[in-house]
Amino acid sequence: MSLPKMMPIPETVALIEVQSLELEEKQATPAPAPPRPALPNRIAVVGNYLPRRCGIATFTTDLCDAIHAEYGTTELLALPVNDTEEGYDYPVRVRFELSEDSQASYRQAADFLNFSNIDLVCLQHEYGIFGGVAGGHVLVLLRHLRMPFVTTLHTVLRDPTPDQRAVMEEIATLSDRLIVMSQTSAEILQEVFHVPIEKIDLIPHGIPDLPFTDPNFYKDGFGTEGKNVLLTFGLLSRNKGIENVIKALPKILSRHGNVVYMVSGVTHPHVLRREGDKYRVYLQNLAKDLGVEASVIFRNRFESPQDLVELIGAADIYITPYKHKGQVVSGTLAYALSAGKAIISTPYLHAIELLDGKRGALVPFDDPDAIAEKTIALLDDETERHAMRKRAYLYARDMVWNRVAQKYMRSFERIYNERLRNPRATFSAQNTEKALDRLPAIKLDHLYRMTDHTGMVEHAVFVVPNYPEGYTTDDNARALIVTTLLEDLGVRVPAGSADLAARYMAFLWHAFDPITKRFRNCLSYECQWQEPEGSEDSHGRAIWGLGTVLGRSKNAGLRGAAGRMFELAVPAAVEFKSPRACAFALLGLQEYLDSFPGDRAALSASDALANRLLNSYRSTRADDWKWFENGLAYSNARLPQALMRAGVRAANEEMVSAGLEALDWLVTIQRCEVKGHFVPIGSQGFYSRNGEKARFDQQPVEACAVVSACLQAYHATGKGRWRKEAWCAFNWFLGDNDLQIALYDPATGGCRDGLHPDRANENQGAESTLSFLMALLEMRQLEEADGTEKNL
Repeated sequence: MSLPKMMPIPETVALIEVQSLELEEKQATPAPAPPRPALPNRIAVVGNYLPRRCGIATFTTDLCDAIHAEYGTTELLALPVNDTEEGYDYPVRVRFELSEDSQASYRQAADFLNFSNIDLVCLQHEYGIFGGVAGGHVLVLLRHLRMPFVTTLHTVLRDPTPDQRAVMEEIATLSDRLIVMSQTSAEILQEVFHVPIEKIDLIPHGIPDLPFTDPNFYKDGFGTEGKNVLLTFGLLSRNKGIENVIKALPKILSRHGNVVYMVSGVTHPHVLRREGDKYRVYLQNLAKDLGVEASVIFRNRFESPQDLVELIGAADIYITPYKHKGQVVSGTLAYALSAGKAIISTPYLHAIELLDGKRGALVPFDDPDAIAEKTIALLDDETERHAMRKRAYLYARDMVWNRVAQKYMRSFERIYNERLRNPRATFSAQNTEKALDRLPAIKLDHLYRMTDHTGMVEHAVFVVPNYPEGYTTDDNARALIVTTLLEDLGVRVPAGSADLAARYMAFLWHAFDPITKRFRNCLSYECQWQEPEGSEDSHGRAIWGLGTVLGRSKNAGLRGAAGRMFELAVPAAVEFKSPRACAFALLGLQEYLDSFPGDRAALSASDALANRLLNSYRSTRADDWKWFENGLAYSNARLPQALMRAGVRAANEEMVSAGLEALDWLVTIQRCEVKGHFVPIGSQGFYSRNGEKARFDQQPVEACAVVSACLQAYHATGKGRWRKEAWCAFNWFLGDNDLQIALYDPATGGCRDGLHPDRANENQGAESTLSFLMALLEMRQLEEADGTEKNL
């Protein structure tokens, strides 16, 4: 029964000029929507879907179509709930089907959505479409979703049962926002369920953009030409109150003998399965008993969109004689309003709201005489009936589907921005036990998986090496550091790590250009260099890796190869301008000088780079910005770490003090003000001086850098505070973070690529895995040095 969003106006339709009537109140033309730069790319809508025959299915289908029409680049997926084993012949937009009574199906749907990179979920909620007590099975789905979601409430009860209350309260708690279609619904949410108004969006029920036409144009299609047509349509059930209109017909016909009453719609499928077509038979027998059988037309069919447009168009008066006062949404009433029909309704909540301002007429519940009197009055007064139509039509213009789609997308955007500002852990993440303050066992499965005969592959698709992305000197230098740290742990070195170290050293040997004395960085999988010269950062990391081998490894062959490159590569680093590149190279020099403290050339290079960092700090530092640059980016903590380490070696108190002060400022601004956990600077914008600090995406490389720098501060000062800061940053890997999701994967030994506002990046690339391993190995070295297990 899905209606098209915009019906073309046939050239022969008798159109009525809306502007020709003077009304007491006019609707202002809405201002154009402001630009929306950050919209979700993939949206999943959970709710029934056509061809299932129910109002939720119609609404969900129309909503998806409207969003697609307004935002064509947004991908929409639908997940309907099946009430029969055989299901329905759904269109391609339906990607996953839930089984109403199977709790496992709801959990599987959550897993599917989490696995499908969905940016946002929109749930269509009605108690009766989900399985379990009061539709409680849907909570299984919601508890396990990792992305933000908004719930559209089609029913909001003022007097819920205890089970209904419990379900609604949990939905309200889990949802990022709630969408209601009436002001009354919003008030009930606040008064009964104590939902703050700030969490509620009021978006009207969408309607097709129908022309304002003369009903006589369509009547011949239904054999009602020359008649005054009363209409009720929708799925039939006993709470519709249609018998009250039939009981009113004798009185109406005594005044207007040319009236016919059309009742269109099939019996509700659930009612049909429970009791068959008893209600329709009862209505037919009632019409016969009252002698009005010839004036009642039953259309036992689920109307097509075009037929429904013509059916509504043919009506002179639309009647909703519903019996349930608490009904807060009526799609059929909204559709009648969209076509500018004269409307008579019982005073259920949605009707009271929509028909206010003389946009329709209200009559008491179960009162056939009142229905008859109001119908006769409207048929007697064509001017008033026409004015009522105009008021309804003009009011409904803000409810057409394209505008409703825009309002939904603004709500989605608001959720996105709110998650960026105030991220929150999902229900499942909050209730997952985390192994904080404990060091996992060293597991190198993923390191081996990501390493081939050339070196370490840069990226992964989940846990699978992404070969087309190739390799980098950055990652192979990091990998060389990790394998050297493994060797430094002595007897606990896993077998095979020496072979890995040789492979990463070979990559650096291949990357080094003896003519330019610079390292190239990016190598394709086909082993073609992608640039003649790599970045300063990659060169600095290579020196860091080589220096670590020379300072720690006992493997003479590795040290020999590293020494030749190290000597040739250091002079170029002395000229670097990038503070990070200087810091990386300086860390490598400190590693080297641990074994060769008398190398005057290395000492000179170390002094030059350390003083360059110190001068950067002096020239940039302020009371509110204790840093080396006018912005924070990636691997920030490596700068104070390198300055402190060089300062300790040179017995330069200013360097050590500056490094400690900068690190103290850095860990302070990277701490959650509410819960105290580590929050690294986000890569989506970083943090510019006098600008806004990006919260996401949070990267493992920054957590690793903070662990290393805090351990350096601990070694420099002996203060336990810095051990605690190191553990705080390390626990970020284990799940003590904004989303309460572990980045480290104990099943693979790899590390996820970071935190998005709503979920972890499930790819386990080289940088992330190496960052975790480096942090883990340094924390293990701390424990070995202390000779005790960490036990907070």
